[in-house]
Amino acid sequence: MTTLHELSIDVTPGIAVSALAMSPPSAEACLVLAHGAGAGMRHPFMQAVAEGLAERRIATLRYQFPYMEQGSKRTDAPPLAHATVRAAVACASTRFAGVRLFAGGKSFGGRMTSQAQALEPLPGVEGLVFLGFPLHPSGAPAKAAERAAHLRDVDLPMLFAHGPRDTLAEPGPFDDTVQALGPIATVLEIDGADHSFGVLKRTGRTDEQALEELLDGIAVWTQAWRIG
Repeated sequence: MTTLHELSIDVTPGIAVSALAMSPPSAEACLVLAHGAGAGMRHPFMQAVAEGLAERRIATLRYQFPYMEQGSKRTDAPPLAHATVRAAVACASTRFAGVRLFAGGKSFGGRMTSQAQALEPLPGVEGLVFLGFPLHPSGAPAKAAERAAHLRDVDLPMLFAHGPRDTLAEPGPFDDTVQALGPIATVLEIDGADHSFGVLKRTGRTDEQALEELLDGIAVWTQAWRIG
């Protein structure tokens, strides 16, 4: 039976954040899952990802960034965001000892995770998972190179879940970024999806089907690295 536990994670003296640990029976991996800039760990998408991964024997540790915990709309400065990522990874490493550990998140959360890893390796983490990597602001693809620069310093396998309608990672700069990273980067292309992995009705697909494809892809990738 899958269990859900509410936790508190100390980030720095005087700063703690909430977290949710979802543990399926016989977990084979754990994903430390950070939320996007505009919605916290309890957002329906985050909940659906955690539940879907649990069905695939992947535990998750979702957590809040301090600004979200405080109800602010302004994201944390990178040093605090990076410290939060590290604290969450340390918590997951202890709670899910014995299973392979991955880290990443939705949009902003994935980028903060990759920045943290680029600055100093996240202990125990074997790969990064990005659910819609925010490569550039909407309408400003020219800024992609700047946003992507730190990825060259990430020495872990990376999975980029991406939709071709993602306005924060347009196909041209996205393809260039991934190709420059070489075999360490894997793309999980969700056909017809946008930044939130929603699809248009005219495609004949549903958001639920796109989500299942996303979850299956994550599960296969984590298993591939586990076996390899």
